[in-house]
Amino acid sequence: MKLVIAVVQDDDADDLVEKLVQQRFSSTKLASTGGFLREGNTTLLIGVEKEKVDEVISIIKEICKSRKQTFTTPIPPTGSAGVFIPYPIDVKVGGATIFVVDTDRFEKV
Repeated sequence: MKLVIAVVQDDDADDLVEKLVQQRFSSTKLASTGGFLREGNTTLLIGVEKEKVDEVISIIKEICKSRKQTFTTPIPPTGSAGVFIPYPIDVKVGGATIFVVDTDRFEKV
């Protein structure tokens, strides 16, 4: 038994959960926050048999595509010297971060 932990962008989460359900994979959905952009993410916990891990990862890759998004640079911390002029930057967002860990025991009661 394996536990697939997938951290995905909120924009992709609903479509991913829907596709997983269609393929008869259940998941637990947790709200999380990204560190770099401090935007909402969704973390999915998916318990699957070892033989099904590649199928789950394939579904995640199909739904969670990376893309560019334009952000305005954040305001610097208070007390910094000089004049701050914000400017737009392109950042790659989306995709997924996937962890697969061994699970000794899995029960659904």
